[in-house]
Amino acid sequence: MINNANKYTIADIFSPEKQLKYTIPKFQREYTWSKDNWEELLNDIIESDGNHFIGSIICINKEIDVLQTAQLELIDGQQRLTTISLLFCAIYKMLNDLGGKDEDVRLELGNLKWRLVQKKEKNELRIELSHQNNNFSDYKSVLGEIGIIDFDGDIKNKGNRKIFKAYRYFLLRLEDKNTDELRELLSHLYDTLLVKIEVNSHSDAFLLFESLNNRGVPLSAIDLIKNKMLAVLEVKEKMSIDEAFEKWRTLILNLQEYSIQERFLRQFYNAFKFNTKIKVENISRATRSNLIKIYERLIDKDPEYIFHELVNKSSIYHHLIFPEESDGELFNNLSDELKDLVNVQAAPSYALLLYLFSYERPLDLGSYKEIINFLVKYFVRRNITDFPNTRNLDQNFIDLIEEMEKDDNNISAKFVVDFLTDDSRMSSSQVFEEKLNSDIYELNVDATRFILSKIEETRRTKEIHADFWARDKRNTLLWTVEHIFPEGNNIPKQWVDMIADGDKDMAIKIQDEFVHKLGNLTLTGYNSNLSNLSFEKKRDRKDKRGNAIGYKNGLFLNDDLKTKDRWTREDIIARTKKLVAIAKDTFRVANE
Repeated sequence: MINNANKYTIADIFSPEKQLKYTIPKFQREYTWSKDNWEELLNDIIESDGNHFIGSIICINKEIDVLQTAQLELIDGQQRLTTISLLFCAIYKMLNDLGGKDEDVRLELGNLKWRLVQKKEKNELRIELSHQNNNFSDYKSVLGEIGIIDFDGDIKNKGNRKIFKAYRYFLLRLEDKNTDELRELLSHLYDTLLVKIEVNSHSDAFLLFESLNNRGVPLSAIDLIKNKMLAVLEVKEKMSIDEAFEKWRTLILNLQEYSIQERFLRQFYNAFKFNTKIKVENISRATRSNLIKIYERLIDKDPEYIFHELVNKSSIYHHLIFPEESDGELFNNLSDELKDLVNVQAAPSYALLLYLFSYERPLDLGSYKEIINFLVKYFVRRNITDFPNTRNLDQNFIDLIEEMEKDDNNISAKFVVDFLTDDSRMSSSQVFEEKLNSDIYELNVDATRFILSKIEETRRTKEIHADFWARDKRNTLLWTVEHIFPEGNNIPKQWVDMIADGDKDMAIKIQDEFVHKLGNLTLTGYNSNLSNLSFEKKRDRKDKRGNAIGYKNGLFLNDDLKTKDRWTREDIIARTKKLVAIAKDTFRVANE
């Protein structure tokens, strides 16, 4: 079934010296990874000490002639290898722009080029992507754009698809790095590890894939930490393993999901590392790659102390991330503010709040409210402008806590606001406004939804009491973002006629330019009922009981829509201007 399974570095997988090509079946789905995946992979590589492990890939060996380029059909691993290739492309462009005339950099660029194309055949790529939805053409277009292959094909709308979005994301993340920093990143990337499994046939690949994915969840970092913690507590006779396990269950119940547990362990260390009982020498910040190392040392140092601290602090963390389950007067009074913080996806700020709610002299209720409300606005701006990036964002909160540790007078709402609104830590109001006027839905769907929800919540009438964060039995949000002018590839004829006087090419151009603007978006609890209907039908739509579910449903967001007979380019521009002004006012921060 398995020909071989070996551990390789990315440098081995994309070796310039090997005549080896990875092909993805032509009709396999196209590249689908999104910003969260790109960000996580890049951050993990940057933060690793080397030899970061990114899982396994499954291949079928298609080699026929040993003198020809060997082919491995990639059954599982398309997303990772494609993303790494696009990161290579971004590094190549940045290095070439910065130091293309330097001899060492030229050698690096040559080496990098032959990791993307075959050394003996210039236009033979190292990896051939799925052909679905222009996927492979988009990839070749990126390589052509940076000068690695000859490609001058005119690919329509390529900027709207994931290949180019990933490439542009990496360019933005790397734009402030110098030549040495780029080469260091490249070194970390080369050292990244994966396991390549080769099999004989598709049936073998399928059976292996099913086996790997049905064997259960492997031991996580928190499992390993728990096992060591309980074992050491028992060996040192601090408490029985049964007693320790029962107390540990409190932590698990407080945090529930593995991703939350892992984040809590990182943020616990980052929030309290100033404490000599928690500080680990030569580790200034907890990351995924060093988490186990940190807790191994803490457990060896004082297992009982760290055990009780983790269990106790997990209760505070529970109140922060599950405000609807809060008990006690303080957290009940902060429930609405904390719900907004959850909904705006402000997880990096929980390290700060964990610190503040653990402080020996609690702040007054007004100060907590002021801090949380500011953090909500801060993360709206951060998530729309993508500044600072996630790694620097986490560090900003660590730095803020350290400044508070230096002087008790710094533990205040004013200090938090002053510290985080520094130009190095927050985008300007001008940049925020530019992003609000851009294709905001493309920048961040969740942040866009939050902005629309808060605009509606702060201006809705007493008759409308919709909960925009309600979920169904499958935990899916009931209210979603609705594109007034539809976003799909096939624009309905009635829309072509209305928005472009029947000119299909013009309708496509208007769609490309305006479909994701704030002025073309609203909220609906009936997205599937509206979909690609004509504007008039969307406006007048009712349910079986005669209730308005279209643009006459009473929402403030739909005031500009309910009386219109047409929806045009000019309408989108005007409504965008109006909603941007409201959003700026709604999320205005102190000091502006």
